[in-house]
Amino acid sequence: MKWVTREKAHVDRIACPWLISRFIDKNAEFLFVPPPKVLETAKNENAIPFDYSGVELGHHGNECSFDAIVKKYNVTDLAVLELAKVVRGADTNNPGLSPFSAALEAIATGFGRISKDDFENMSRQFHTYDALYAYFKAKTT
Repeated sequence: MKWVTREKAHVDRIACPWLISRFIDKNAEFLFVPPPKVLETAKNENAIPFDYSGVELGHHGNECSFDAIVKKYNVTDLAVLELAKVVRGADTNNPGLSPFSAALEAIATGFGRISKDDFENMSRQFHTYDALYAYFKAKTT
């Protein structure tokens, strides 16, 4: 399945592809487009839009797109639920939500600055999410 979001990905737009590719859609294809093109691309490419204003898999209240995906696809893995707090804290400017949130936001900013495009950024940051997931998995089992 194709998934589409805004280009110049930061916390949520990297965390969501990680979540999708690890727990929802192993063959996911991600598209990063200019913001005005998200809905048009979703329609033309038959892609699922995420982390975009007004879409089902976007921010709702105090929750971020990662939370919306966890809920829609009923991800119940306790390590993912802990990771969701980290992502939410980093992406919604609520770094006190988790002791890891401020660090994740800093890491996301740094990777964004040293990556040539969204695909390289995503590839580099997936290791961070894999490591955080492993950490929380060990804590929750």
